[in-house]
Amino acid sequence: MEKIRVLIADDHAIVREGLRKFLEEQPDMQVIGEASDGLLTVKKVKSLSPDVALIDIAMPQLSGLEAVSLIKEAVPETQVVLLSMHKKDAYVHQALVSGALGYVLKASPTTDVLEAIRAVHRGEYFLSSKINSKLISAFLKSRTEKPAVSGYDLLSEREQQVFRLLVEGRSTSEIADVLCISPKTVEKHRANIMKKLDIHNIVAMVKYAIKIGLIGPELWEE
Repeated sequence: MEKIRVLIADDHAIVREGLRKFLEEQPDMQVIGEASDGLLTVKKVKSLSPDVALIDIAMPQLSGLEAVSLIKEAVPETQVVLLSMHKKDAYVHQALVSGALGYVLKASPTTDVLEAIRAVHRGEYFLSSKINSKLISAFLKSRTEKPAVSGYDLLSEREQQVFRLLVEGRSTSEIADVLCISPKTVEKHRANIMKKLDIHNIVAMVKYAIKIGLIGPELWEE
């Protein structure tokens, strides 16, 4: 039987060790790598191409949510399961928007992690039982309907990445490092974003991101 190749990403060594031991006890799974921050996670996925990446949503250097977006751009065949303490709709929605198929609450039974890995490997969505399952159908429906605010769709994929990092509070140099582009290119994308959306400062940009459901108000507050 061909095993599911899994990469574990969490900034706590004890958590990674526990997950590795747990997963390697499963006859159909193999842990092929670990990462301790978001940037390293993206690099490891690019080099190892795991079947599934199990990623903590709260990661240093780069959030799990933004890591998902970059992973799906670079290695689309790798499916992602996010581990999170938060069950609010805004977090789950953002995870789905970023490209994750699985979202598991850390308070859930450990069997949820196994079910999630197997489900996303099959190309299926998986949410912990404590999360409103209707979120998936609502998300899928929203992808086929014209959004209430459509200006975001005018942005290129790279501009959308820059936009998400900007509303996370990242500086120009940080965005340049994350996306492996020059600060000058970041500023050019920023100018294009503001022109296309008719937005002229970061506060208005954050309000716009909340309005279109890209982030929830509580994400910015934290």
